[in-house]
Amino acid sequence: MNRISKLPDPQARFKEEAVKRALQFVQSGMKVGLGTGSTAIFATRQIAGLLKTGELRDIVAFATSKATAREAVLLGIPLLPDDLPGDLDLTIDGADEVDPEMNLIKGGGGALLREKIVAQASKREIIVVDETKPSPRLGTHWPVPIEVIPFGWRSQARYLESLGAHCLIRMNRNETTFVTDSGNMILDCRFGPIPDARQLADALTRRAGIVEHGLFIGMATDLIVAGASGVQHRARQA
Repeated sequence: MNRISKLPDPQARFKEEAVKRALQFVQSGMKVGLGTGSTAIFATRQIAGLLKTGELRDIVAFATSKATAREAVLLGIPLLPDDLPGDLDLTIDGADEVDPEMNLIKGGGGALLREKIVAQASKREIIVVDETKPSPRLGTHWPVPIEVIPFGWRSQARYLESLGAHCLIRMNRNETTFVTDSGNMILDCRFGPIPDARQLADALTRRAGIVEHGLFIGMATDLIVAGASGVQHRARQA
């Protein structure tokens, strides 16, 4: 287990250390998914650095958001076209909350739909987090982001409230409604600790007008957690 030095922003340092462990699984010639958010951006930048030094070669990437795609282009990382012509060898991404079974809440960065498409197209989904993200039950600390089409969105809000959620429309800092890369809204829904995340995910999936939800059930193949005591790696048992 690696010891991590103390810096003024320990969480940022922990995220960086978790990403470094994840990058050990990236090999030349791979097709790699690039996640969205503060943790995943470390992976994008470090992959770019390894390509520049020649430690990695012939990497082609696929971004989970327009923001990540812009960063990759600026850093000189070759990108696959948006239609995703083939499966990915692995994706490195973050999460907002992780339960003991490695189920996730994702979508804090607003890219849950694209992140889930990429996760499902990846042979290996490596989730990197700092020590604040694991919890005994999903929903203990984070709301579930739910992407809905603007048409009839209040109907979806009522449905979500009937399932026990307290819903808030995600807003930008300038008080305008947040719009996803696919042109939809996000309702951040607080359910509290979720007794059966799989059952809730099924209920959300069945509802017309809900484009996607931030419950990622059984998708993570690897979990890397970094904290004050070091870096830990768990792999999902087959």
